[in-house]
Amino acid sequence: MTATVTAAFIHHIAAFLVFATLMLELVLLRNELTVSSARSIVRMDMVYGIAATVLLVAGFVRVFHTEKGSAYYFESGSFLLKLTLFIVVGLLSIYPTVQFLRWRKTLREQRVPELADGTRRKIRMVLHLELTLIAVIILMAIMMARGLWFLG
Repeated sequence: MTATVTAAFIHHIAAFLVFATLMLELVLLRNELTVSSARSIVRMDMVYGIAATVLLVAGFVRVFHTEKGSAYYFESGSFLLKLTLFIVVGLLSIYPTVQFLRWRKTLREQRVPELADGTRRKIRMVLHLELTLIAVIILMAIMMARGLWFLG
């Protein structure tokens, strides 16, 4: 397998993991928390962070070390919007992650973390927004791959 194929494979697997972990967090936050569900959310958020990092690294490997070359990507409006939205999603993810990290001590004590209804709604809204932006990122990836919306 070539390095290009390997980087593409890793990039796509990481992207699916990012989407799946956000969906799982959203589903788990639908119901009342238990120690088990809270632990799962914390774990999923950790996997999300790792997958997002791998996605970014593999993406830049593809940008700088594939046959298209970096100029192809950086002249693409769809790529630049895709990258910008990825950064926005990352910034949005800070709020839920901070909330989940606050649960660690409570979970070590085998207790259910407190989650006010307003906080639950806000976290779920952020997760919905992240998932929506990821859908736009996918559209931008398709446009970029087809050579649509170039700046030059």
